[in-house]
Order: sequence, then structure tokens, then C-alpha cells
Amino acid sequence: MRRRLRPSRAVIYLLLSLWALTTIYPFLWVVMNSFKDRSQIISNSFALPLGELFTLNNYRTAFRRLDILGSYARSVGISLTVTVCVILLAGLAAYALARYEFRGKRFLSTVVVASMMFPVFSTIIPVFRMMLGWGISNTDNVFLAMLSTALPQIAGNLSFSIIVLRGYIEDLPLDLEEAAYLEGCSVFQIFFKIVVPLTKPAFATVGIFTFLWSYNDLFTQMFTLRDKSQWGITRLMQMLTSMEGTNYGLMAAAVTLVVVPVLILYIFLQRHIIKGMTAGAIKG
Repeated sequence: MRRRLRPSRAVIYLLLSLWALTTIYPFLWVVMNSFKDRSQIISNSFALPLGELFTLNNYRTAFRRLDILGSYARSVGISLTVTVCVILLAGLAAYALARYEFRGKRFLSTVVVASMMFPVFSTIIPVFRMMLGWGISNTDNVFLAMLSTALPQIAGNLSFSIIVLRGYIEDLPLDLEEAAYLEGCSVFQIFFKIVVPLTKPAFATVGIFTFLWSYNDLFTQMFTLRDKSQWGITRLMQMLTSMEGTNYGLMAAAVTLVVVPVLILYIFLQRHIIKGMTAGAIKG
């Protein structure tokens, strides 16, 4: 049966729609202006890019003057590396904290939570000096530069990921793991064949947030990616902002190229984010 729309619910929907419009419209405004000439953006910034206003010159200039595809590849490579490492390390750590009793467990849990209070700004100097000592930072080697970018991001995402995954794993019935143990499964077999499949929403949440955080991270890249051949997409955007700050058409096109892939990823995976965050927040 169809439910009647009550006035109070209609007001809530209206307010939420207006709130969503304030968030969506600025992005739509940037996309529209990316298809306009620089001179037209100033005089007709709110007009639709139709007819004579429409142009693809901004995108042609972006691909001709900027290494967009190379920066995409490096950003995606770093983000995928960080995501895989965080999922694996945080998953194993969360499973140990959720299922095993050992000396120092309470202290270790406190350290995991407390580490979230230290922002990356407060640790980047000692971390950078440590990586300089290892010889993997401030180098012309692209692989080592990407590694020096990935390591701080992996460390920075572990605490949040462990908390989310631990809360989800603690809600799983222990009987399944006990039955697998009686059947002769090892700890790693139980983790990968039982725990991981049952906690897919939580792992999806951790993976998505980690990927997006790494993809959008500019601060770490400012320290570790010095050469143009090493820049990720956010580092490239920062350079474009400083050099082409008045070329609003090119800026709008570059912002669109950076944001659209992330927006598409979020649209397709948002149900995993909501489900995983809700379940993981029960005990996290």
C-alpha cells in the first residue's frame, strides 16, 4: 500500500533537497564554465554552455599543456597500493584485537584510538627525515618517490580502518570460526575464507575512504613528489593554480577532470559506505 506523504515529512524532504542543491550547484557551475571561453566566464558565468558559448578549448589545452594521464596513473597507482596495504594490515590487526586475548591488548587498543588525535601535519617532519635516511625520499627515482608517498598514507589510515573493522568483526557469530577451526582450518584460512567474505561492507568502506583520502592528499605529495615526472593529480592541480590562477576556463576543466572520476566511484559504491559505516560504528 502506498503511504501518504505527511506535511512534516514533505517539509523535511524540501529542506534536504535545498541543502543538497547548495552542495551540488557549485560543482555544476564549475562543470558548466569548463565548456566556456575565459572571457565568457566573467561576463556569462551563470549561463548554460550552449551555442556560441560552448567550447572544448579548455580541455584541449589541459591535455596539451599538462600531463593529465600520467598524473592520473601515478595517483591511482599510489592510491591502490595504499588501499591494498591498509585493508590487509588493518584487517589482520582488527581480527587479532577482536578475537584474541593477550597481554597489553587494552593498552594497544588505546594507542590505536589515541593515534587518531595526531594530524599528519605534526608528524610529517620526523617521517620525512626518516625516509631521507632510508634513501627513498627526495630522489629522482619515480618508484621510490611513490613509495615514500604511500608509506605515510598507509600509516595515517591504519587507526581509522582498524576501529571500523574491529567493530564489524566483533559482531560476527563466533560459532562459524569455531566450526572452521574444528575442521582443521588455520587462522589465516579462517580470516580469508570466513571473516573477509562476511565483512565485505566494512572492508569496502575502509577501501573507499582510504582510496579517496590518498587520491586527494596534497600535503604529503608536497614533501615527497618534487619532480614533475613524479607528480600526482593533486600536485599537478596545485601547480596549475599557482601558474594559471586567472585562466578560469582551464582551471574549471582541470578541476572537472580531477573530481569526476572520484564522483563516479562514490556514486556506484555509496551503499557500501553507508552500510559499512553503520555496522562498524556499533562498537567501534
